[in-house]
Amino acid sequence: MKFLDLAKVYIRSGGGGGGCVSFRREKFVEFGGPDGGDGGRGGDVWAEAVDGLNTLIDFRYQQHFFAKNGQPGMGRQRTGKDGDDIILRVPAGTEILEEDQETVVADLTEVGQRFLLAKGGNGGWGNLHFKTATNQAPRRANAGQEGVERTLWLRLKLIADVGLLGLPNAGKSTFLAATSNARPKIADYPFTTLHPNLGVVGVDNAEFVVADIPGLIEGAHEGRGLGDLFLGHVERCAVLLHLIDGTADDVVADYDTIIGELEAYGGELVDKPRLTVLNKIDALTEEEIAENRAALEEASGGSVMTMSGVARTGLIEVLRALRSHIDKDRLRMREGREEPQKWQP
Repeated sequence: MKFLDLAKVYIRSGGGGGGCVSFRREKFVEFGGPDGGDGGRGGDVWAEAVDGLNTLIDFRYQQHFFAKNGQPGMGRQRTGKDGDDIILRVPAGTEILEEDQETVVADLTEVGQRFLLAKGGNGGWGNLHFKTATNQAPRRANAGQEGVERTLWLRLKLIADVGLLGLPNAGKSTFLAATSNARPKIADYPFTTLHPNLGVVGVDNAEFVVADIPGLIEGAHEGRGLGDLFLGHVERCAVLLHLIDGTADDVVADYDTIIGELEAYGGELVDKPRLTVLNKIDALTEEEIAENRAALEEASGGSVMTMSGVARTGLIEVLRALRSHIDKDRLRMREGREEPQKWQP
């Protein structure tokens, strides 16, 4: 299944049915009079977060969602049938934006949340409503109210507890594969990861979700490489895991590149709790590890952990450090399961 995190949709609520102009004309009815019914209400357009979805791929093949119109009123005081509603079923974590892609209409973060995107039009009154003592045979009825038409953008921000950051080939996918049942693509060339991957990681009988996004390069906020399109997927994370390739020529420059891109992206992403880890220490000597670690601690102003995703060295310590930054209400406790469950788009 392909991954899609941005989709444009066109919606329109149903228009109300028109009122009816009608009079009673039965042969044996002594008093006639107006009996036109009201028009039915138009259908609404709703958005609902549902379980079992983690991509917006369905909206690639259908972009138009039009609710049904209400039926017109009829004689004998019969009201027209209301139009059927239409529901846009989206994954939890979907933001709904106006056509400018900036104004947030709704943010559906939990399964079961619903939001009214477009209200259906009211049905028009039939001529029965206009009967008065001085106008006992009105020949007028209201037309139904027109529906609302909108163009919206759907943007998915994955619900994850930990977000992985780093340059291409920093070892993010290797870390995800080593700690979960997810199987992201791993290779020795940049931009192996082309779309976000999710994995459920377990440590000390607790589980949390880790999101791996494509690597950032200098100038990503200006569209270089894959740009910063996928940074939105780590906005909801409780903690960020910043992996740095220990075999790089200048680990401090690599660190500054990612921090600079976070600052250019804006929002609260740069202020989130962040764990800095020197990766690929299996390819370094003890002296190189100590030198790179000291340089990173001076640049970051905090402690730096070390690990190797390939050799599985230091993984447990990193996972425990990540768990300490996640609130208890976000953790899922395991009961008798030794292996975490796979969850990958």
